[in-house]
Amino acid sequence: MQVVIYILIAIGSFLGMEGVAWLAHKYLMHGLLWNLHEDHHHKEQYGFLEHNDFFFLIFATPGIACLALGIYTEATFALYIGIGITAYGFCYFIVHDIFIHQRIKWFRNTNNSYLLGIRRAHKMHHKHLGKEHGECFGMLWVPMKYFRDKKTAA
Repeated sequence: MQVVIYILIAIGSFLGMEGVAWLAHKYLMHGLLWNLHEDHHHKEQYGFLEHNDFFFLIFATPGIACLALGIYTEATFALYIGIGITAYGFCYFIVHDIFIHQRIKWFRNTNNSYLLGIRRAHKMHHKHLGKEHGECFGMLWVPMKYFRDKKTAA
């Protein structure tokens, strides 16, 4: 029974990270920390690495801390929170940096409607070059309209 609880904690942490990512993207990246995120919306001005890549360190820190806490103390639940956070970070990297932005030229073409919807939503997010008037701040869960609107396919 305890294993099931730990698995549920990891899954819950993974799912909760979508909310954390949405809030951080909308209110930090497009707010107080815009100076780090701005180059991501103006990719043609920069090389392979962006200031935006520093967010990897910001978001990885809680995951690493939870993994360490869970491994080196009796707080086993923290290990599974760290696993959920780390798994989300890995998925975010694959979907955002590799699939959507093609920073590494893998997964270029797909007919998968879920992946196409996510790509459409992110394309609409990048339509806004400034920090205001943005839309679609999530990554793995986006509004249904992006799964229906085939004309904005990337």
